[in-house]
Amino acid sequence: MLEQVIEFSINNPMLVSAFVLLLALIAFNESRTTGNSVNVPETVRLMNRDEAITLDIRDRKNFTQGHIAGSVNIPTANLDTRIQELDKHKNKKIIVVCNTGSSTGIAIAKLQKAGFEQVLRLKGGIMQWQSDSMPMVKK
Repeated sequence: MLEQVIEFSINNPMLVSAFVLLLALIAFNESRTTGNSVNVPETVRLMNRDEAITLDIRDRKNFTQGHIAGSVNIPTANLDTRIQELDKHKNKKIIVVCNTGSSTGIAIAKLQKAGFEQVLRLKGGIMQWQSDSMPMVKK
C-alpha cells in the first residue's frame, strides 16, 4: 500500500502538490477563525447550566426554516445596527451559530470589539446541530 502511494506521488507531483496545498489552506482557514469553538454537547451544557445565549447570524429565511430554541437572530449584515439588542446578555456566554461554523469570524470580532468577552462559535454550525439530531424550532 505504501509503495503504491509513493509511486502515485512520484507519477503525479501536480496532484499531490495541489492536495497538500488544499490541506494547508483548510488548516489555515480553521486556525484564523476568531473565537473558541464548542461542539454540540458542550453548547447544550452551556445553554442549560450557564444560561448561554445562541446568536444565529443566518438570514431570516434560513432562521425561520429551523433554528436552536431560544436563539436570537441577528444576521451578520445587521449586527452593527442591532448589537445593542445583546447588551443585556453581556455577562453571559454567547455562542455564535451559522450554517457550517465557518462564517462566524466577522460576527465574533464585532462582538468582542463591542465588549463581549465570552464569545464562542458552534463548531459545525446548524448543520452539525441537525446532524446530531438535536431539536429545531421552525417559525
